[in-house]
Amino acid sequence: MGFFDPVKGFGVTFGTMFKKVTTEQYPEEKKPTAPRYHGRHLLNRHPDGLEKCIGCELCAWACPADAIYVEGADNTEEERYSPGERYGHVYQINYLRCILCGLCIEACPTRALTMTNEYELADDSREDLIFTKDQLLAPLQPGMETPPHPMRLGNTETDYYRLAAEATAPAGLADEVDVEADEGAVAGAADDGGTTPPSGTGGKEQP
Repeated sequence: MGFFDPVKGFGVTFGTMFKKVTTEQYPEEKKPTAPRYHGRHLLNRHPDGLEKCIGCELCAWACPADAIYVEGADNTEEERYSPGERYGHVYQINYLRCILCGLCIEACPTRALTMTNEYELADDSREDLIFTKDQLLAPLQPGMETPPHPMRLGNTETDYYRLAAEATAPAGLADEVDVEADEGAVAGAADDGGTTPPSGTGGKEQP
């Protein structure tokens, strides 16, 4: 054993003792997060206000922490909440369980679920940390109509998804949007309501 071996373990300690301490003035001063930071979830809408979620429950099945609960329901011509056959009637995320891994985002076939940069989710109530659909749904933007209402973009589902993709594409990239691929993925999920579990399972239940 060398002469300095007993104190080698204090190398990091001694190396930082005389460095200036970094003090963050949170919450008065909040540092910006990375652009792709995994924060609070958001349920997106189509340009006419209809919901992108089709109630397929794939996000609930992909969640490793059983934090998501979804109940799908059928659209009707009198009450239409999404352009597909089904919509998310009940949508809940339990942020006491959620580990913000983003696997639910990867599983979503319609890009309905995304994650924002919001990270302030602390609360003193367990019930208040179970976010419902009303809390997760994106606010209506100018030109959007509160569902339920008929599809306002085109007369067919093909026209609807094509016009929706063009309307949401970044400026200057509308011509590069792979509309056919999006139509196939979205229309396929919409036709059968997504890959739903057998009747009676209802996705992953909260305890």
